[in-house]
Amino acid sequence: MRGDAVRGGDESCSGATSGIKLLYHEQRMTSTKEPLLTGRVEIRVRYAECDPMGVAHHTVYPVWFEMGRTELCRDTGISYRELETSGVFLAVVRLEVRYDAPARYDDQLQLETSLMRATRVKLEHEYRLMRDGLRLTRATSTLACLDADGRLQALPDPLLERFTGC
Repeated sequence: MRGDAVRGGDESCSGATSGIKLLYHEQRMTSTKEPLLTGRVEIRVRYAECDPMGVAHHTVYPVWFEMGRTELCRDTGISYRELETSGVFLAVVRLEVRYDAPARYDDQLQLETSLMRATRVKLEHEYRLMRDGLRLTRATSTLACLDADGRLQALPDPLLERFTGC
């Protein structure tokens, strides 16, 4: 289930762009910007995730996106568990999903998760869920950094540096 993160270039950090470039552009659902990080995970659609017709239920996709974000974070050397233990909580405050084709029971899927933007208080991700090269779903999310009381707080500098490379 673990994937590999690939760091993209960022003009504000290095003065030049390098690394992975997004090869797709869809209205509002994807960006023309280069991602800060990209990770990939393999997902097998389980029976319990499907409706009676064998189609993955729409409610499991956000769970898969969380798996992608968790592994992307882990690939940078940080675990969500460590973040929460230190009082840093990342809450989804926006999620937009487009379903282009269904995933079905026992399909082997590839989820690409890209960190597109990291600011002092939020992280923005893009997702592409594929089966054998066919895009099934595209999505975007925004996560806010909160403290244990649910109040907005700044991302710790070491965490922001890991994500941005600056």
